[in-house]
Amino acid sequence: MKPIRFAIVIFAATALVGVAQAQSSYSCVNEVPNPYKQVTGWAHMERPWAPTNNVFVDGKDNVWVMDRCEDKGCLGSHEAPIWELSPDGKALKNFGAGMFLFPHTVKPDAEGNVWAIDGDAKEGKGNQVFKLSPDGKVLMTLGKAGQGGKDPDVFDRPTGIAFARNGDIFISEGHAPTFGNSRIAKFDKNGKFIKSFGHLGSGDGELKGPHVLAFDSQGRLFVADRSNSRVAIFDQDGKFIAAWKQFGRPSGIFIDKNDMLYVSDSESEDAPGKDTNNPGCKRGIRGGSVKDGKAQFYIPPPPVSDPKLPPPEGVAADSHGTIYAAAVQAKDVYKYVRK
Repeated sequence: MKPIRFAIVIFAATALVGVAQAQSSYSCVNEVPNPYKQVTGWAHMERPWAPTNNVFVDGKDNVWVMDRCEDKGCLGSHEAPIWELSPDGKALKNFGAGMFLFPHTVKPDAEGNVWAIDGDAKEGKGNQVFKLSPDGKVLMTLGKAGQGGKDPDVFDRPTGIAFARNGDIFISEGHAPTFGNSRIAKFDKNGKFIKSFGHLGSGDGELKGPHVLAFDSQGRLFVADRSNSRVAIFDQDGKFIAAWKQFGRPSGIFIDKNDMLYVSDSESEDAPGKDTNNPGCKRGIRGGSVKDGKAQFYIPPPPVSDPKLPPPEGVAADSHGTIYAAAVQAKDVYKYVRK
């Protein structure tokens, strides 16, 4: 019986690979229900939002946001860009003043420490990833201030971060418009460099402007491969698994404890020759299970004061399915609850 069981395992594994490959050819899904409604005026803060592309919800359903201090940015600003808010919008923490040039991502780890990414370099500052205590004390720094390049100890416009269950740290780099290394750097929990994978391109295993990272319950790494208009999936050794286009052009991705994938598409347009060209795909937020890769819902862009303002880039969801979405140009963090 053992050879038969072994054959069944091989067949099942092969079938799963086939499903993943088939999912890579799905077209962008627009015609699915919208089971959400927007909640306005939910956040109660001492100052208005500055531009923000990032939002994250932790295990307590608290909402983490990193904005860019002021309209002019964080360089020379006295404002703090890192926010923790309760589900009812009360500001619980605000720290990080004077640390950042181009705030891009904030995400707490399983131990409650807070990781924050400074995604650009200027005047000897930026291109770094900081590990902070819950009250904002610097515990670890990755990258060299104001420096870039291809070496393991520097970043080229870092963007997103995710943590494996064993504590390994994965960081994406290569923000548009230059795209730089367009790779994923892997470190152990102590910040020791392990390896990098991916490089600039549009083939299997290649990336173009990876923007956000997230793990599912199987430990697969999902990458918002934005300028390739797809969600790319890798194992933790960097082996390419699949690429999904059905969720649109991903600026933000989030995977909840039920393996529901949320994707925000802030850039898709029918614009031949432009980097944002993704014809036939509407901007907005899509969601679906990572188990089958099927898009189950679509939320259209929220109303804005100027029709030229793009919809949100960042997206996250709490344990009840409430969705938060962060918009750069509109300078807002939107909240959606189920109808």
